[in-house]
Amino acid sequence: MILQKEKITNLIIRVLVFIIGLFIMALGVSLSVKADIGVSPISCVPYIYSLKFSLTIGELTIILNALFILVQMIILRKKYNIFQLVQLPAVIVFGYCIDMTMVLIENLYPSNYVEQLLLCLFACVVLAFGIFLVVKTRLTYLPLEGLVIVISQTFKKEFGKIKISMDSLMVVIGLISSYVFLYKLEGIREGSVIAALLIGTLIKFYSHKMPIFEKWFANKSPKETVVNNQDNKYNDTLVITISREFGSGGHEIGKYIAKHLGISFIDKQLIRLSAEQTGYTKEYIQENEQKLTNSLIYDLYEQNYAYVNDELPPEDAIFLVQSKIIRELCAKKSCVIVGRCANFILKDHPNCINIFIHANDEYRIEKINKDYGVNPPFTKHDLVVSDEQRANYSIHFTNKDWRDVRNYHFAIDSSLYGSKQSAKKLIKLINGDIK
Repeated sequence: MILQKEKITNLIIRVLVFIIGLFIMALGVSLSVKADIGVSPISCVPYIYSLKFSLTIGELTIILNALFILVQMIILRKKYNIFQLVQLPAVIVFGYCIDMTMVLIENLYPSNYVEQLLLCLFACVVLAFGIFLVVKTRLTYLPLEGLVIVISQTFKKEFGKIKISMDSLMVVIGLISSYVFLYKLEGIREGSVIAALLIGTLIKFYSHKMPIFEKWFANKSPKETVVNNQDNKYNDTLVITISREFGSGGHEIGKYIAKHLGISFIDKQLIRLSAEQTGYTKEYIQENEQKLTNSLIYDLYEQNYAYVNDELPPEDAIFLVQSKIIRELCAKKSCVIVGRCANFILKDHPNCINIFIHANDEYRIEKINKDYGVNPPFTKHDLVVSDEQRANYSIHFTNKDWRDVRNYHFAIDSSLYGSKQSAKKLIKLINGDIK
């Protein structure tokens, strides 16, 4: 009985916070309209149509989002969860809150461009906080995000890419509608770009700085679920992690060490287990793990996932699952693991030895082209790109400099000795270290 009352109380709090979040979102939309230097991608279509037709921004927002819900139903058909119709009353409340807040701030008129810009930035801060509150209640998705989830899950596409595509589609529709109905550009300006770049980042900021809402609603994010489910009882297992520059022979060195010490060598097994637990193919994981092309671009891409609580970028999902698998494997048996930031993942392991393998560029290029059979031939520029991708990956997931020797117990230049002799020297060091 007491538990039931707690659930009802929790639900009432969620609903109240959800409604407050909708109102704050609406205020953010209205403030961006008053700034008059462009509104967010999702709001540009209702805003432009409100300048042509007699309907208000709020009413047109309701109509647009109702269309998003309808498209969800068409795509899912019999699989549509009737509970998701709660999106409709939510968006009705949101629409009328926009009209209400437009009335509340009707006398607000920035007098110059600086004031317009400041108001636009403040609108982003307000809008992001409203979205943050709505997302944290986990009552339902906003209709556009709900549609993105439906498309990504039905057609097996990445959420982030679909989200960017839908936002871009809204902007394109807004541009066309603006010139067709108003004969000039309205609603889409620098403020739209600022909103597109800033709002997701602000939602992530609120999530990091305000964990009280997670505790309040007893929520666990996907990331926290993975981390908290780790078993840190490593017993007496010995683990050797090998971080390496591409072409330095780190893989074969690790394999030789594992064979000599009579312990497991973890590589393809990790890819297979990751594929089983994430749903991604082994080929996709092999292609996308351990590298990020550009950390800034990835951060901008990743912010699209801030609009929902139950989705993670593929690279994040792979990293978290691999972290869990690595910890589980290392708790059961002694092994050698190559790459995957294992030295950071196992930083609490009492008997973990971290090794960094590097080599000069000439040695690496020759080894890549001769031993790895890369086609077309690897160049020095390709080497720079590869190193940057691994550095970006390490910085993003560990905040550590990949090549900082302070993160390792041993570092060796394999170009001085070759892979086999490098492995033998490392074995001597390991045996001396663990005696």
